[in-house]
Amino acid sequence: MKKWITIISIAVLVLILLSIKFYMNALEPVKAAEKKAITMAKEESALTTINDFYVFYGEEAYAVVQGKDKKGTKWIVWVPEKKGEVISRKALSGMTQQEAVAKLLKEKNPSEIISVKLGMENNRPLWEIHYRANGNSLNYYYVDFKTGEKLRKIENL
Repeated sequence: MKKWITIISIAVLVLILLSIKFYMNALEPVKAAEKKAITMAKEESALTTINDFYVFYGEEAYAVVQGKDKKGTKWIVWVPEKKGEVISRKALSGMTQQEAVAKLLKEKNPSEIISVKLGMENNRPLWEIHYRANGNSLNYYYVDFKTGEKLRKIENL
């Protein structure tokens, strides 16, 4: 009986180690893209410190890097995954996340806001709000970063 427990324990340990290795290998492209985007954002803008990074998948993929310059001013930088212009804006030059959500709440009554993130479509910085409404339907609401204009909505997915 001890022999079977030892064999099963070793098999479980090997499976755990293989799963960790597989997970780490899967993250490599994401980490490489993050490193490249942060390097480009620092080269093409005034950023000196990085506070946040994520990838926005719209019509085209953009890395969104948020940080501060040496004076402490907050900046947002959109780095295209493929070819294109790196766009940077002072955070105060557009709507805040709370203002974008308030815009949604004036028009809709979401049961749950899943995520709010910056993105880019047609060289236009925007806020993408992903939320649930009407039971369990998924919805997207897009707000122009600079003007606060509602760009479009995708409902009942």
